[in-house]
Amino acid sequence: MGLNARSNIAMANLRRSSVYTLIIIALLGVSIGLGQATTTTLTVKGGEEVTYPITLAVEDRVLIQFTAIGEQVSVLQFSIIFPNSTEIDFGEVGKVSYSFICDTEGEYVLHFVNNDQNIEKRVYLNYEIDHYIFGMPQMLFMALIIVLACVGGVFAFVILGKKS
Repeated sequence: MGLNARSNIAMANLRRSSVYTLIIIALLGVSIGLGQATTTTLTVKGGEEVTYPITLAVEDRVLIQFTAIGEQVSVLQFSIIFPNSTEIDFGEVGKVSYSFICDTEGEYVLHFVNNDQNIEKRVYLNYEIDHYIFGMPQMLFMALIIVLACVGGVFAFVILGKKS
């Protein structure tokens, strides 16, 4: 085999490696955005209510935490309304940490009511959603796909390398 043929094979292998690297980087970029953790601040004026919707899929693992801050008593009436119209009422609370596994796809509404007529309250809301696919965390699922793509790429590289 001449020098020119070896050079062409090396360039083809380099191009394949570049393509595999770009695919892996793209998969990593997509998988990074799949988990969702959000922190936000809501203001609930005296005598008013605020709702905050969260869209979930079946098997999502959800953690909802909030803290109410006000001038004096820092409590709010808090409830979660599920897509099937059931409601979990937490009563008058100042701090909540609640986790659940989503069994119905749709919009879940966090409902905050400030019963104090004159006092504005600030809510520091933090929620985290872990998506699951086939009973596995989505990040693990994507990592397995990336590993399988890498192994497939190495396997193809070895097979194609032996033919030349």
